[in-house]
Amino acid sequence: MADALLLDKPRAPRRPAARRSNFELYSWLFMRISGLALIILVLGHLLIMNILDGGVHRINWGFVAGRWASPFWQFWDLAMLWLAEIHGGNGLRTIIDDYARKDSTRFWLKIVLYVSMVLILAVGTMVIFTFDPEMPAS
Repeated sequence: MADALLLDKPRAPRRPAARRSNFELYSWLFMRISGLALIILVLGHLLIMNILDGGVHRINWGFVAGRWASPFWQFWDLAMLWLAEIHGGNGLRTIIDDYARKDSTRFWLKIVLYVSMVLILAVGTMVIFTFDPEMPAS
């Protein structure tokens, strides 16, 4: 009977108490706050882009150029990009920690994750800030 109540060891190894920090607490808190902010940003984006004033039929080069000519919309899209990327990356980091059994596998998966996050954030940020609304549409 006592053997039936024993649980398997968790997949994620426990770290010694001396190395523990509040990183996971802050990560958990960030996920909740960024999730709420993303709901507002994404629903606002969908409302403006897909529903109001004719919906998706009006989206073209001129619409994007007019939108990104305003610092407000640049900041809106930049905040949406950064929050979504970091929120998703943090979720994937947690999944890697939970399911990767070997330390080396966990290490390389996180390296791939972090490199891809930095590249996507760099390219996305560059596009938002270097977009030239005066460039003629092709």
